[in-house]
Amino acid sequence: MTNSFEEAGSEGVGDGTRAVRAGLPEPVKHEPTLPGPVFAAHFHLPGEPTGAYTYGRDENPTWTHLERAIGELEAPGRDGVETLVFASGMAAISAVLFSQLSAGDTVVLPDDGYQVLPLVRGQLEAYGIEVRTAPTGGDAQLDVLDGAKLLWIETPSNPGLDVCDVRRLVEAAHARGALVAVDNTLATPLGQRPLELGADFSVASGTKQLTGHGDVLLGYVTGVEVSAMASVRRWRKIVGAIPGPMEAWLAHRSLATLQMRVDRQNASAQVIAETLRDWPEELGVRYPGLPGDPSHKIASQQMRRFGCVVSFTLPTRARADRFLDALRLVDDATSFGGVRSTAERRGRWGGDAVPEGFIRFSVGAEDPEDLVADVRRALDESAK
Repeated sequence: MTNSFEEAGSEGVGDGTRAVRAGLPEPVKHEPTLPGPVFAAHFHLPGEPTGAYTYGRDENPTWTHLERAIGELEAPGRDGVETLVFASGMAAISAVLFSQLSAGDTVVLPDDGYQVLPLVRGQLEAYGIEVRTAPTGGDAQLDVLDGAKLLWIETPSNPGLDVCDVRRLVEAAHARGALVAVDNTLATPLGQRPLELGADFSVASGTKQLTGHGDVLLGYVTGVEVSAMASVRRWRKIVGAIPGPMEAWLAHRSLATLQMRVDRQNASAQVIAETLRDWPEELGVRYPGLPGDPSHKIASQQMRRFGCVVSFTLPTRARADRFLDALRLVDDATSFGGVRSTAERRGRWGGDAVPEGFIRFSVGAEDPEDLVADVRRALDESAK
């Protein structure tokens, strides 16, 4: 099942057009342009069990539309790309790691990535898999790559916003016979396309900016290597880490505004980062879009947009808490990428090697001048 948008060649259109049209079925008179969610545990299946839809844990038409849409965003115009959707970002991450690795293998993870990765490390080691770690910045994972079967990259890293050279790491990993997976959650496909940079997998939490409204838990894996993706699909079937059809439909619906949301939020994040950088106090601001940021040079070479997350550090935990309490337009909540701005003192969770006063700020779609005024006022009030 294709559509006229795919047949016309989606690689030649803009991000907004692609986001609006991606994954839609061929138009049928009197049918909705985006079909509603298909709620089905099983399908009519006389005779031999062949065809696209047999049982609801394996396939669902609503997933199919979303998977095609994400594939068109991650690798526009490229043949042989497969996307699989999952119940959450961690389900997608786990599917790649546990489908590709077995006892005796070695994997390289970032030591400054998502704060659940230490839990993943413990489970991998319990299964007899060697885990090596190194920081994202400075391409430090290169130093521990020999003998690895899989390299896991998270760039920009969450929450520190360090960036590594994906092309360089991919070339080194492939030369050693290792696969490469890139966590593309923070960048989104509109900010960075790991498969174009040579990676084997692009993995992300669709819970964040991809869907952007804070009302869907979702993850996905996009890949190009047939046997590797077959293993990921088999893992999804075994574990049953599947999204509900309503979540898949909401995610596809939300993709239509992705380019508008991303451009608004990224532009506002740049303004917030500049405001914090120019504040009289030294706040240790990190944002790849700032020319003086340690990540800026390589980010500007491999990213088309720099993301909606800004990080900075206040002197103490108490100051950070006062700052968050003083904000009026920003919710004190975890996660990032939503249309409503959020911020949190990241150290409250544990698992992240950050100072007590470290703030992860997710810039939403509010008017940037209002956000700047809110941040400036909260900084002033919290300093008293």
